[in-house]
Amino acid sequence: MTINPSTVRIGIDIGGTFTDIVAARADGRLHVAKVSSTTHEPEQAVIAGLAALLERAGIAPGDVAEVVHGSTVASNTILQKTGARTGLVTTRGFRDVLEIGRIRTPDMFDLTWSKPEPLVPRRLRREVDERMGADGAVVRPLDETDLAKAVEDLLAANVESLAIVFINSFVNPAHELAAERLVRTRWPELPVSTSWQVLPEIKEYERTSTTVVNAYLQPIMRAYLERLQSGLTDVGVDAPLLMIASNGGVNSARATSEKPVFSVGSGPAAGVAGAARLGRACGHRDVIAFDMGGTTAKAALIEDGALTLTTEYEFREGISTSSRFIKAGGYMLKEPAIDVAEVGAGGGSIAQVDAGGLLQVGPRSAGAEPGPACYGRGGEEPTVTDASVAIGYLNPESLAGGSLPIDRQRAIAAIAARIGEPLGIDAMTAAHGIRAVANANMARALRSVSVERGRDPRDFALMVFGGSAALHGVELARMLDIGTVIVPDLPGVFTAVGMLTSDVEHHLVRPLVTPLCDLGSADGQAVLDDLRGQALAALERDGFAAWDC
Repeated sequence: MTINPSTVRIGIDIGGTFTDIVAARADGRLHVAKVSSTTHEPEQAVIAGLAALLERAGIAPGDVAEVVHGSTVASNTILQKTGARTGLVTTRGFRDVLEIGRIRTPDMFDLTWSKPEPLVPRRLRREVDERMGADGAVVRPLDETDLAKAVEDLLAANVESLAIVFINSFVNPAHELAAERLVRTRWPELPVSTSWQVLPEIKEYERTSTTVVNAYLQPIMRAYLERLQSGLTDVGVDAPLLMIASNGGVNSARATSEKPVFSVGSGPAAGVAGAARLGRACGHRDVIAFDMGGTTAKAALIEDGALTLTTEYEFREGISTSSRFIKAGGYMLKEPAIDVAEVGAGGGSIAQVDAGGLLQVGPRSAGAEPGPACYGRGGEEPTVTDASVAIGYLNPESLAGGSLPIDRQRAIAAIAARIGEPLGIDAMTAAHGIRAVANANMARALRSVSVERGRDPRDFALMVFGGSAALHGVELARMLDIGTVIVPDLPGVFTAVGMLTSDVEHHLVRPLVTPLCDLGSADGQAVLDDLRGQALAALERDGFAAWDC
């Protein structure tokens, strides 16, 4: 196969503070750009940054063969509660599954804890007459009149997206399919997510929660990807747009629009996939990948060169982890994902003195606007980046290749006013204190993927990447007694580079409910053949011929 030397692939990582763009030529040369994220319209930073990069590198937009994209749009939508107004239609008697959950708490001794508010409030949930048995037999037929009335009520309540989750539909989806046909026929503009399409697996709470999150995200992600695709076309880039999934693979923009729930962990996944590949290349097959950006810090374990995957995790504020010991703290997502622990500590995390006189760092972030005080964009609250600038760990004049001017005196003044004076210490001591607290927070994420999983961190190398990780890697390694720290080339845009190492993947599941003693090899093979057919059809819709597979 002959490779066109002018072919270029683009990796784009949208973070809370910066958007990183990497253009990789067929001969291995890289061109990079780091621009401030446009929080409310994230695609604007991508489009403007990419156009500038292509012009600076002398790359014709028509030479771009592929755009691979990772983003925090889905995760931020959940955190900020800015998703679509979602309604839920379910079997009579199962209206309160979201509240019941697993009847667990993340910390049994925390008397101040309260459950996360369901993404679909109870007033926007409707029950309909239907019932499938556990064996897939119809116990009560679907009452389509009842269903139509339920949807009409939800539309009158200004619902923008609909989730349909019926009991035991994972065994027999006939009622969900009939309900979906009715809704799409009568209300074709209403986005619909059915549990049979999103997660055809046993366990009612997990299936309901995952489907609801999908419906909550679907209109937002669909509109975002359409704007992004349109913007790329406007600057002359008419290449396929692929999206990083939570499992480290990539999906087409079309597939992501249909099932955005599988991209909630898109941001950190690509960096971990890239870390695994780099670790294998440099002889370190056991690695703790640590990604610290402007808003959050993420950690993941790589053992024997392989990614650590999980089949479920709970997305929540604070430290987000798939640990089996922490349940009910967030929104349950039953999906294949890289096992990542995430904590609200990044370069833009704001330091403050709480009511008890203690120094706290994060989870609030200064973001891209106004950003840390040293950016000179109106930010007055000190951040971890300000502390690093004040101490001298960062260039006191500019960052991002000179494109971002830095004002060290603003950083010192903000630290002195907001931290030093309330605590009665000088600005430099306060700056060191900010970094110490931030490091303690980030060490929690490292321990959660190692010690809490029964692994000794001393047996692993620590690979640090992201805009801020290299500033903290050695100190974190000392805290966990890790002997090797790996800093890759271009650590600030490493996640965007990692995207270009990912493969197109589709993960499919199908239940096979039968007594084990009655299960024959032909039964299992029939299911596998069916799943293979579905996977090939999905890849062909993405533009990949069967012979590529």
